[in-house]
Amino acid sequence: MSRSFPLRVLSAVLLVAPLFACSGAEAPPAETEEQLLARARAIHERVIPLDTHIDILGTWGTPELDPCGPTDLKVDLPKMVAGGLKVTFPAVYVGQGPRTPEAYREVKATALDKFAAIHRVAEEMCPDQVEIAYRADDVERIAATGKRVYVAAIENGYVLGPDLSMVKQYYDLGARYITLTHSGHNDIADSSTPREGPAEEWEGLSPFGEEVVKEMNRLGIMVDLSHVSDNTVRDVFALSEAPVIASHSGARALADSPRNLSDELLQGLKANGGVIQMVALASYLKADPPGRSAAIDSLRASLGFADRATVRSFTEADRAAYRARMDSVRPQYQAGLAEIDATWPPGDLKTLVDHIDHVKNLIGVDHVGIGTDFDGGGGIPGFNDASEALNVTVELVRRGYTEEEIAKIWSGNLLRVWREVERVAAGKQAAGS
Repeated sequence: MSRSFPLRVLSAVLLVAPLFACSGAEAPPAETEEQLLARARAIHERVIPLDTHIDILGTWGTPELDPCGPTDLKVDLPKMVAGGLKVTFPAVYVGQGPRTPEAYREVKATALDKFAAIHRVAEEMCPDQVEIAYRADDVERIAATGKRVYVAAIENGYVLGPDLSMVKQYYDLGARYITLTHSGHNDIADSSTPREGPAEEWEGLSPFGEEVVKEMNRLGIMVDLSHVSDNTVRDVFALSEAPVIASHSGARALADSPRNLSDELLQGLKANGGVIQMVALASYLKADPPGRSAAIDSLRASLGFADRATVRSFTEADRAAYRARMDSVRPQYQAGLAEIDATWPPGDLKTLVDHIDHVKNLIGVDHVGIGTDFDGGGGIPGFNDASEALNVTVELVRRGYTEEEIAKIWSGNLLRVWREVERVAAGKQAAGS
């Protein structure tokens, strides 16, 4: 049973403590590694570890790729259980493509198929293991039952096309955040990493994008700033009446990537009340030197890996054949990558927590969380899949983070933002705006 100290006992402790230092008495023994691990494990079990970004690709949610059982994915339900990861946000992702009526019909169909897969897993394939959360309070309720929790999300507002009504349609399917862009400008906003075209098209949000943000505020969908340009971030800060998230980003001060948030933007995030979810993707945690990137490109070319643009153009049959061929050369690729990494070590678990340290020191522990990008490129030494989530807690404990801080980082901050987004939406709907 936990009881608070009576004042007289606390006073006695405070008076006696200095006597140990003055009397030459031995200080309490340092915590052993076994004790630290046990303490971290106990904290990990009490908090709600939550990952705001995993990708669901290809045949995810079918008997061919069933996340209810063991898979080669970085996130499936057995790995979540093994790592004590209680919540994931499966992202409905569609890569940036043409902005034509025909393309919009195709990407909408793809998005709806992925939403159907999330519902199929949770409602038909293994409802005894996982449940979909639609409100922040649902997360804690479901987690308390022992089930894992899914929260649907959208990566790339391209799936809206130019149709504002799609925001409500996706909300009704469970989408609780929308990443406004991906690797390319769209009708909503400018991307931080356009692969073609001008560096900026809208200089931030487009007029349509402003309406999208307002509609997300009205419905209760979190605005996600990962992948968007700096000017888009600034425009969202100026416009959004609810706090926002960066679902899988890093600190630019530690890794100079346009995908990461600068200290200036992090200060804006604090003023907004939002949260940045630290990504477990090595190149956003530690910038690759040019030599490493060139060496990896050479290795991939030697093994016949297609570039992303080519893969995007594949039919589903092409993809299946390509995946089978890549599986056959994967051991060679992994061996070659290990040789490269020995020369240029990539970001790892300690680097990820360095980013958490940076945000805590700059704007406070209330504004940082974790969003891995597993199965979308994420995975680092020490935290390479969901089964290794405990390692994050261990490293936080090792660095002196308290249980209260760890609870905030793993889920408390994100749930606070989500609840405020819900509060703003409720007020707008009550006012009829």
